[in-house]
Amino acid sequence: MSRLHGPEERSGVSRRNFLKGMSAGALAAGAVASPARSKAAPPAQEKGAKLLGPDPVPVTLQVNGKERRLPLEPRVTLLDALRNHLDLTGAKKVCDRATCGSCTVLLDGRAVYSCTVLAIEAQGRRIETVEGLAESQGGLARIQRCFVENDAQQCGFCTPGFVMACESFRRSHQNATREQVLDGLGGNLCRCGTYHGVTQAVLDAMGGGQ
Repeated sequence: MSRLHGPEERSGVSRRNFLKGMSAGALAAGAVASPARSKAAPPAQEKGAKLLGPDPVPVTLQVNGKERRLPLEPRVTLLDALRNHLDLTGAKKVCDRATCGSCTVLLDGRAVYSCTVLAIEAQGRRIETVEGLAESQGGLARIQRCFVENDAQQCGFCTPGFVMACESFRRSHQNATREQVLDGLGGNLCRCGTYHGVTQAVLDAMGGGQ
């Protein structure tokens, strides 16, 4: 009875021998290529190599009515400058992607995400943080009192950003409706879901109380 012949027997090369040959070839290629790779090592890996990057430059910021001078790298965001260099930690670093609004501050009266503004870009502009909002009025600002009265905060991470966004909205609107408030604050998120209290706080701060 004839026996079926597999491809290994027909070619005269067994699979085992083929794999052995491939392994030996790969090792030989690696041995030849290794010296070339070592010669092409990046300069940063060489002994004593200096890593290059942007050096600090003098930056002057007008924060809450005070001039603050700092040596900052050009890549430092306004948020990091406030938190890490000026100890103004009201603005929170949560998403760091201009999504949640927890880092909102006022720049020339306009609400902005401080995580997307470079500190060096904010020079010559009026910066207001939640800390300065209270200081400027000798206690809690009206919008802050309205937040307390309407229980518009829970965990607190979003609260400072919401307060600043609400203050910006309040200053530019006299008699906004509830729908307009909701639309105007669409750039801030609250995971605790305190939107009703926040909306009412803005309405009360404007004097509408609708």
